[in-house]
Amino acid sequence: MSNLKEITFANCNLFNLQLPGKSMYGGSKWTQEQYDKKIKWTSNIVQSLDADVIGFQELWHADALTEVFKKAGLLNDYTLMTQEATGSKIVCAAAVRKSLSPNTPEWMTDFPDKFILKSKGDDPQTRDIQINIDSYSRPVLRFSIEPRNNHKINVCVCHFKSKAPSKIYKNQWYIEDKDYYSKHSEGIGSALSTIRRTAEAAALRMTLIDELKGTDTAMVVLGDLNDSQLSNTLNVLSGQPTYLSVLSKGGGDADLYSVATLQEYRSLRDVFYTHIHQNIKESLDHILVSQEFYDNSKKRIWAFAGMDIMNDHLNNEEHKEDGSSDHGIVKATFKYKPAN
Repeated sequence: MSNLKEITFANCNLFNLQLPGKSMYGGSKWTQEQYDKKIKWTSNIVQSLDADVIGFQELWHADALTEVFKKAGLLNDYTLMTQEATGSKIVCAAAVRKSLSPNTPEWMTDFPDKFILKSKGDDPQTRDIQINIDSYSRPVLRFSIEPRNNHKINVCVCHFKSKAPSKIYKNQWYIEDKDYYSKHSEGIGSALSTIRRTAEAAALRMTLIDELKGTDTAMVVLGDLNDSQLSNTLNVLSGQPTYLSVLSKGGGDADLYSVATLQEYRSLRDVFYTHIHQNIKESLDHILVSQEFYDNSKKRIWAFAGMDIMNDHLNNEEHKEDGSSDHGIVKATFKYKPAN
């Protein structure tokens, strides 16, 4: 059992880490040369991160991530949580230092049993609404670690629906009136993606509240949430906590704090980003933490030491050719410093 004085978390989208010659969505495949470059690039990243816990998105096959850590010389240092990565679908995964005593992981596919998204409206001008979504696009990985004696931290690794418009051309209503709906496919598809991503945030929020409310559970969420820190997606998931509280007097029982915002309060400018699309730079990859990691919380256990972003590789758009990810990597460091 360890008694860490510092702990680090990181998040990394692997950009479809699949074995060479194995199919991915759309029928695409990595050549052996492309795969070798991905393994080399990713192994260099995990070496540079030197993080205690790393959350991953877009893993297809467990053997590929094993090869990454083997090439990095770290296979004996980490427990790889990759049981769901059989090569047939995209999953979330994680690497955890063995000294942190990680428990057996689980992947949540279904939303909570009592999850409901429907309403009769707030006023006479608001019509009824009902959303029939009951599962995550990418199952959420859950596990716990024990960095100090009798102190556990629960961790979730998630990957919400992308901003890319949902495909609607296979629907019967589209086929029957293709001339009309083809010109609206982008708008309708984007709306559907947003609704699905929002539902996923609400479902995970429900699970987290059940764990956090009225408890002293420490929680860390690592994820490619496909939205920025001020988006509705993040607002739903985090509970929109108050950041500027009196030192060691604040903290929300079931709120989650963005390390990006914690970093902003220590910086003169917000200049970080983790993704570029059509020349728009955004932060889609996040680390969210409970009040046990919030400096101004009366229940603080870990003090925020800083956030780092690895994103120089985003300046090169040919990720398939150099083996890099199309997302930046986020890392957050916390020091053991309980509130008085």
